[in-house]
Amino acid sequence: MLRPRIIPCLLVHDGGLVKTVRFKEPKYVGDPINAVKIFNEKEADELIVLDIDASVQGAEPNFRLIAQFAAECRMPLCYGGGVKTAQQAKRIIGLGVEKVAVSSAAIDNPAVITEIANEVGSQSVVVVIDAKKKLLGGHEAWTRNGKKNSGRSVLEFAKQAAELGAGEIVVNSIDNDGLMTGYDLALARKVREATRLPMSFLGGAGSLADFGKLIAECGVVGAAAGSFFVFKGAYRAVLISYPAPAQKDELIRTHLTQ
Repeated sequence: MLRPRIIPCLLVHDGGLVKTVRFKEPKYVGDPINAVKIFNEKEADELIVLDIDASVQGAEPNFRLIAQFAAECRMPLCYGGGVKTAQQAKRIIGLGVEKVAVSSAAIDNPAVITEIANEVGSQSVVVVIDAKKKLLGGHEAWTRNGKKNSGRSVLEFAKQAAELGAGEIVVNSIDNDGLMTGYDLALARKVREATRLPMSFLGGAGSLADFGKLIAECGVVGAAAGSFFVFKGAYRAVLISYPAPAQKDELIRTHLTQ
């Protein structure tokens, strides 16, 4: 039976673990491999790792680092950053990663979604959509770490990704990134209505209550976050955390029945 997942998202910049606010000013918060070890101990449902340098720099995925993540990670792992071809995706899956995420490449060349799905299976293809509000309403997909507006509607691109063979969608709110003031529930609801693909939402979670609201709004969904899992308290001291299994189960049970 499918159930909601609580998912830490780790951003890698210059080889270190960082956190951003609205995709800007990456703050170093530690060693990413050490973070993986901690999330292993805390029995996280899944882990998303995004290399935020690769696409901007036009670089290939860092296969050496990916192999380190895969060797250490004891939970399902999704990796994104610099993936442009089906051959790269196949190599990443061969290293022991369960899912490959594509973002900029999927916007630039939507056919790559189908090519990767044909190579590794749709269940291993995740399309990450970085969403930003338009001045007059709606959301558009941005690429290159929020630096380039694709002009594509988030909802229309989500539908296209599903049609082209994506197995999952991750919607990342640029406007809410790092603010820890809650998810964009209106956007989450609209994307949920647009496609029935497995889906995760990222950007804005600052409390367990925020996860609960997302689950209550969208049902079986991945509730992903970055800052919530690495910062503690009003002064944002660095402390990696994750809800205890009993706490997580109670959260999911309570909000799925609302």
